[in-house]
Amino acid sequence: MTARVFIDGEVGTTGLQIRDRLSPRDDITLISLPEDRRKDADARAEALAGADVAILCLPDDAAREAVKLCADTGTRLIDASTAHRTDPAWTFGFPEMAPGQEAAVAGAARVSNPGCYSTCAIALLRPLRDAGLLAPDTPISIFGISGYTGGGKSLIAEFDGDSAMGSFVYATGQTHKHLPEIVTHAQLDATPMFIPSVGPFAQGMVVQIALHPGMFKGSAQDLHAALADHYASGFVRVRPLAAQQAREEPQALNGTNDLELAVLGDAGKGRVVLSAILDNLGKGASGAAVQNLNLMLGLDPATGLR
Repeated sequence: MTARVFIDGEVGTTGLQIRDRLSPRDDITLISLPEDRRKDADARAEALAGADVAILCLPDDAAREAVKLCADTGTRLIDASTAHRTDPAWTFGFPEMAPGQEAAVAGAARVSNPGCYSTCAIALLRPLRDAGLLAPDTPISIFGISGYTGGGKSLIAEFDGDSAMGSFVYATGQTHKHLPEIVTHAQLDATPMFIPSVGPFAQGMVVQIALHPGMFKGSAQDLHAALADHYASGFVRVRPLAAQQAREEPQALNGTNDLELAVLGDAGKGRVVLSAILDNLGKGASGAAVQNLNLMLGLDPATGLR
């Protein structure tokens, strides 16, 4: 029997990517609404009720509304919005984050899909917190650059309409929507400084965290060992410590659900840069949602992603 899946918001950037990944599969039956009924509450409620799993690719308020629409059904949910990422009643959908997280996602009725920047930051920080190498009150600064598809339809239209558009830094007021989930799931006491930027390319992402001497316990080798031990298999991999590159390419993993981590910098002097690369539309959004869906359906998490 195939699983019935409804993508609420399937014409948005993330929804389209999820649909493209699911539509070729013969183990999934997609429930879809005609264009003139996509915003009809009754039609959406019927589709939500008829799904085994619904994936919400909606703005935060609309996602909360969708949850209410299917409150009395047995439909399991994956929410790709920011609305529930720090809600303890929802399971955070980063299966590689900590021991037991994959099993928690597999058994959950409500899963919150992580943000792209936060996936990178949490992937770098959480294992170091769990290993006792990084104190919860460490003053963390995060720099990132993403492809413009991370800004949704409006930013895509802005770049596609102007071939001369260049990079820019944004969210300088330190209120970026990914910060709360980074604090919660990296188990930090202090909110990091976060400096995101947009590059003149469609998709891809690099996130880096600089650690000065005295900000962490042990050595660069210890940091690398903690990451390598934590991510021994799955979609997350850690580059060998000796394989440091002069350039970190944000588009290196485009089209995949992979996440690559590295420990860079001057290891001898303890000046370390933690680096993460992923496809902001893959492991940073739609790929992660499909991975979580696979787990919730009892399937190999890599189904349709390799």
